[in-house]
Amino acid sequence: MPIDHELRRAHSDPISDRNAAIKYICKDIVVNRQINKTLIVPETLSFNQPKFCPRADWNSFGITFANETTLGKYPEALFINTNNTIYAVNQKTKQILMWINNSINPNKIISTKFFLSLSIFVTNNGDIYYDNGFLNGRVDKWISNTNTFVNVMNVDSACSGLFIDINNTLYCSMSSKNKIVKRWLNNNEMILTTAAGTGIRGSASNELYGPMGIFVDLNFDLYVADCDNDRIQLFKSGELNATTIVGKGSSNNIISLRCPSAIVLDAAKYLFIVDQANNRIIRSGPNDIRCIIGCVGEGSQSHQLSSPATLTFDSYGNIFILDKYNHRIQKFDFLLNSCGKFKIIE
Repeated sequence: MPIDHELRRAHSDPISDRNAAIKYICKDIVVNRQINKTLIVPETLSFNQPKFCPRADWNSFGITFANETTLGKYPEALFINTNNTIYAVNQKTKQILMWINNSINPNKIISTKFFLSLSIFVTNNGDIYYDNGFLNGRVDKWISNTNTFVNVMNVDSACSGLFIDINNTLYCSMSSKNKIVKRWLNNNEMILTTAAGTGIRGSASNELYGPMGIFVDLNFDLYVADCDNDRIQLFKSGELNATTIVGKGSSNNIISLRCPSAIVLDAAKYLFIVDQANNRIIRSGPNDIRCIIGCVGEGSQSHQLSSPATLTFDSYGNIFILDKYNHRIQKFDFLLNSCGKFKIIE
């Protein structure tokens, strides 16, 4: 089991083909699938950001979507776009894998020259940004229209997390450098600025220690999974001092984190946290914060995780988790009836 700092941070059933659109109602929240996606995700977003009712829940038993045979050992990167195309990285073969149109197996494979890529981000036009920083000191982009590769950011470490906000700004979470850097992609010059952290590890409000996954919301607020500080940090837009919103040092520290590795927000801005060293997924709701997946301890059974790296949603609200030390992607189905009354629209 690899223990290097960069690396440590570093199938049976595909997405079901639902021909009917799904509409369910929970209190005053209405979510409409397929009929009008703008109720769930603004057109500018390339990833799924569902809006869940407060009582939303998921099957605690997962389905293995992809295993070691497909992914190789210790996978790190995962992304699902709004068309439910799934992207993952095979470190050994240096390939980006794509599952298109509910395929059981990858039906498009892109060969690259990265070394130990830790993160990917896909834009609406199908371009793939991927970490190539560990040895090569870059973030690269595969251009879908031309099937070519270009360098889009020069970095001096791997990017444990990548994110592109709605203003076309690319963020890189530099775990080994204890900071987040960013670059506006509309500027041809590769000018990097610091988005968070000082470059010196620490636990002060302006410091980070081993940051990993990142998320930028529609207000350009930056959320950071600050792994070695066991906390989630919120940097308001333009601010270099953060507020600890979950974990060690938070004002409402009702749940402890151990090396959180990813942070995702739903459409209501509730948090989904990959609590890596506790081998579980945490969700914050309007009234509480609780474990929703992997709540029984580390393991390889269908209801367990082992050092999960990241998570993402499909358009149906199902959760896909990159279960790193089990060398697999697990799918956990959203339970429609957890929101009470719902209706199927033909």
